[in-house]
Amino acid sequence: MDKAISNCLLEWKLDKVFTITVDNASLNDVTVKELSKKLDMWKTNMMSGKHLHVRCMAHILNLIVQDGLKEIDASVTHLRNIMRWNSTYFMLDMAQNFEKAFDKFYLFDDGFFAYLCSHLCEDGSSASPLESNDWVNVRNVIAFLARFHELTKKVSGSRYVTCNSHFEDVSELYCHLKMCLISEDEHLRKMAEQMQEKFKKYWGEPEKMNKIIFIASVLDPRNKFEYVSLALEELFGEEKGKKINAEVYAYMNSLFEEYLKKYSTGSCPQSPSSSTSSNNTSNTSSGSVLTASLIRTKLHLKKQKEDNGSRGAKSELDKYISEEQEHFSEEFNILSWWKTHAPRFPILSESSLTPKCVQALVYVQDWLREEKNPISVEEDWEYFEELEFGSSAIMTRAPNVHPKRDDTPYARE
Repeated sequence: MDKAISNCLLEWKLDKVFTITVDNASLNDVTVKELSKKLDMWKTNMMSGKHLHVRCMAHILNLIVQDGLKEIDASVTHLRNIMRWNSTYFMLDMAQNFEKAFDKFYLFDDGFFAYLCSHLCEDGSSASPLESNDWVNVRNVIAFLARFHELTKKVSGSRYVTCNSHFEDVSELYCHLKMCLISEDEHLRKMAEQMQEKFKKYWGEPEKMNKIIFIASVLDPRNKFEYVSLALEELFGEEKGKKINAEVYAYMNSLFEEYLKKYSTGSCPQSPSSSTSSNNTSNTSSGSVLTASLIRTKLHLKKQKEDNGSRGAKSELDKYISEEQEHFSEEFNILSWWKTHAPRFPILSESSLTPKCVQALVYVQDWLREEKNPISVEEDWEYFEELEFGSSAIMTRAPNVHPKRDDTPYARE
């Protein structure tokens, strides 16, 4: 597997890999280790691959839900036996709209009545018609699973950034399970207990978690260390939470130093005197320009001294962390924020290829492999003219193009 991946990366000229996300199979552990060795050979393995392996959150969520469904109550079991859908959440959500239809079906369809009398459910119990209290239980389970369904859709998206909200989602899910553990509904409590055990297996031991999960949250200007610190204490207790927080801070500084060595140009910014002089020479005398430049230079040096005097010289990372958090908003665009503030944080804002760019590279390679005949611009000249002049004919014909992929996430519980 690692050989196939590395060959594709070389073919697509994507030899710099920061992280790789895979399902939670033991075979994938071996694959990532071998891939890390390849990146070492290419001299592109940042921090010796300590952050390379990321476990798929959507897959973990699926495993957590599957464990919880083992404790599903009889009402849901009977409904699942009738509906026979693979996705429990979708099945329940659809079925609740047909409560009256099920009642009439049972009363007026002899075949359905005979099926319920003779068939056994998956747990070995006898099938039976659904009563009103069964529907109450079904709706309680729907409300419980809806949280996991929405979270699975969110982390499965490919048209927006998800890494910065990964730790926040894990923390909120933990709080949700804690609330369900004290629910008055016995079935929900049992489901939550099963889910919490699986949750602890993957996210209950911070030593085994990729620290990039925490760092990505810190690099969200709405969170920084304030949110991460509190969430760590909520997850692991105050003492352990503070210890992990210190480890994350130390690791983040180490990672920042690596980026600093790699991307820092070492050149000093243009001095205020030179920029002022070049901009104003044509409009003022040389004496006034010189005076203004000296004053601005002294002002700049004085402010720099004040900033560095009592607190010591601040790194770019320290400056980012010390600034106030941005106000929380669901519409907040983290990519736009970093693009805007890149001049202030040139090292922290270093970014990778966007998913759209990577997809374009893969598509181009795919097209080149599949194209058996030379590409001819002339043969589509008429179509290009139609595009240019806006002819309505373009609605009825188009050149051969690669079919558009459907990026709509699909989630199963």
